[in-house]
Amino acid sequence: MDRRTFFSWVQCGLGGAALAGLLLRDEKRARAAVAGESQPPAPHFAPRATRAIHVCLVGALSHVDSFDYKPGLIQSHGQSLSSWERPDVFFGQVGRLRKPDWDFQPRGESGLWISDLFPEVAGVADELTVIRSMYAETSNHTPATFQQNSGFRLNGFPTLGAWMSYGLGSEADDLPAFVVIPDAREQPCGGSINWTNGFLPARHQGVVIRSQGPPIDDLFPARSIAPDADHAARDLAAAMNRRHLDEHPGDDALAARIRGYELAARMQTAVPDVTRLDGETNECRTLYGVDRPDTADFGRACLIARRLLERGVRFVQLFSGGTFGSPRRNWDGHEDVHKNHSQEALRIDRPVAGLIRDLRRRGLLDDTLVLFTTEFGRTPFTQSAASVVGTGRDHNQYGFSVWMAGAGLKHGIAHGSTDEIGWKAAESPVHWHDFHATVLHLLGVDHERLTFYHNGIRRRLTNVHGRVIRDVLA
Repeated sequence: MDRRTFFSWVQCGLGGAALAGLLLRDEKRARAAVAGESQPPAPHFAPRATRAIHVCLVGALSHVDSFDYKPGLIQSHGQSLSSWERPDVFFGQVGRLRKPDWDFQPRGESGLWISDLFPEVAGVADELTVIRSMYAETSNHTPATFQQNSGFRLNGFPTLGAWMSYGLGSEADDLPAFVVIPDAREQPCGGSINWTNGFLPARHQGVVIRSQGPPIDDLFPARSIAPDADHAARDLAAAMNRRHLDEHPGDDALAARIRGYELAARMQTAVPDVTRLDGETNECRTLYGVDRPDTADFGRACLIARRLLERGVRFVQLFSGGTFGSPRRNWDGHEDVHKNHSQEALRIDRPVAGLIRDLRRRGLLDDTLVLFTTEFGRTPFTQSAASVVGTGRDHNQYGFSVWMAGAGLKHGIAHGSTDEIGWKAAESPVHWHDFHATVLHLLGVDHERLTFYHNGIRRRLTNVHGRVIRDVLA
């Protein structure tokens, strides 16, 4: 191979740089799962769940319009907020109280109150464990989204998926442990920081797979390569990598890149298979809403997520909503909550409900967690002049709702509550550290023992805080 041919080969894609050792694996030997790296090894005790899907709503879902039924707010519609405290809101406007824009009803056998904003999710109410007393430390989207994912408002800290990859590894060696499927329209505020490995080894960063178009860029060479040239180039790359590692021991960036290239070669087969949905039945595609224009994007994301879990991926994160512009492409309903939330809920309601139903009928929900979260909530009063009942709601860090479903949980219940109008968490407040501690507990991980030494501190997902929410555990 001459110099020009070699450098042409190098540019042909991720798979082209995979190590020769990958090709020489003993095909007769059963493939082993990728082990975690934490010490002591996780899980620390018998897990109730072995994997998780996280649906992350960007822009802030209004809890008082969805999962937090407040008769007091309905009765107080049009009145001024009665409080000695001046609300600290993002845009500084405190209008009149506004009742929900959707009717609430008790759903399923459990009687869990859910609004008509999510009619399909309401149909699986008996699977849900709603936490109505969440609170955050900021009402600024980007740091709040970081905290939702990593427990910290600053960037640079590992996210939940990265910690899971570090602690538990993957049940597959041809797919990443941590996969991210962004909104088909654009990435969330902060971009890849929301799935960063932070100070953990680089292999634990989330790998982005798209729900439409090419799932991953440059997964295949741009042109065909003769087998002999391909093998020779892989041998050369492997020798160069070994020499570099010998000369620079402990180079995590290079070691992670080598592992990434090895994984990329295996992904050349696995990714096209997992993202190819033509083998799914028409009934299944309808269940997820893949056959409808409004739900097709998120429906594909949810269906791909299920297929990834079936193949051993540990953590799949799906984002609903992108960055902040006009027109809005997320849940940030400052101007008109009804218009904004109707648009966004239509995109995800059927796919999310379809995902839960499909996991249940396949027996996967027995050892899978489904997480449905947003960075904070929205105010019970409108974002308008003090004498006006406006149509939009501002950010609310003091009280909001999230839910979980699946393994190890009490189903069809609501934990905690906000005050009578839905402004602040009042009963059993839950911080993100508590939420993360509970998720790890369900996965068999003690959040105080899953640590990584960094800059003189034993860091963990829950910082120096966090308690498991025992009341939601089955």
